[in-house]
Amino acid sequence: MFGRIAYGALAVAAVGTATTYSVKAASAKGDLSSNLTLIAPAGAGGGWDGFSRETQQAMRVNKLANNAQVVNIPGAGGTIGLGKFTTMQGRADTILATGTAMVGGIALNESPVGFDDTTLLARVAEDYDVLIAAADSPYNTLDEVIGKWKKDPKGFVWTGGSAGSVDHLTIAQLALLSGIPASGITYIPKSGGGEAIQTLLSGTTDFASCGFNEVSDQIEAGRVKALGVASPKRIKGYEDLPTMTEQGYEVTLTNWRGWLGAPGITEDETSQLVDILKQTRDSAEWADALERNKWTDVWLTGDEFAEFIKEDTSRIETLLKELGL
Repeated sequence: MFGRIAYGALAVAAVGTATTYSVKAASAKGDLSSNLTLIAPAGAGGGWDGFSRETQQAMRVNKLANNAQVVNIPGAGGTIGLGKFTTMQGRADTILATGTAMVGGIALNESPVGFDDTTLLARVAEDYDVLIAAADSPYNTLDEVIGKWKKDPKGFVWTGGSAGSVDHLTIAQLALLSGIPASGITYIPKSGGGEAIQTLLSGTTDFASCGFNEVSDQIEAGRVKALGVASPKRIKGYEDLPTMTEQGYEVTLTNWRGWLGAPGITEDETSQLVDILKQTRDSAEWADALERNKWTDVWLTGDEFAEFIKEDTSRIETLLKELGL
């Protein structure tokens, strides 16, 4: 009950704050490329913000949305932004960034709204977590880590993003695949890869799970060592880094990102928005964004996107229960 009350208070506050942004008030009709607002349900500098601004830039350069603007509505794993967005009935001129973190946020915060209260548009890109240790760590492979971890499930201290984040869930999935109770993981949440690396270097933690794009430069610099990446195949440019799957641990959780449309928009408006996103995705600027951010193209729309969200929700809810969250 407290969680629901707190969520409601945050949602009201977010709605009040959001009114100070320059979001278009009129319902979009006709050509949606004239004005388009992209909501990043997180603060400036985060993953959703970066994804939204890369999308905005590709749209502007290719004149796919002449007045594209990004609005930040942070909080509660994206569910504050989602709550605001679901009140924007018929507003086809506004889209909301979504992804794995929102799936977890909906479950963790007992959100009164979810994906069914929006219009699904497209899954666009994803990135992968990588397991890292300090450069002088005695562990060099996942088998070495898992072998010791099994003998002493609480003996290692892990770190990554917030509780229930993709980082945390990746470790949970690795534990379950190894027969280790996920609820017994000793986990110290941090705000990002930079803080996680500092805990490794200071000896406060033993291992970190972070987005590969957050820590790739530190891996290249030799400050930390990578033990395995949670991707289906080796990452381009890092062919010496084995995946978790090829080491015998099929960790399939990815940090995907995509877009939602407002509730109540028409089929024609939905089609226009998907077309704008598709042209953005096919642009040279977006290809450059994928390369720079080490994202993978995972374009998906329609019924297949809906089925993917259903499966992802089930998988993440199961992991959260295993973690006792």
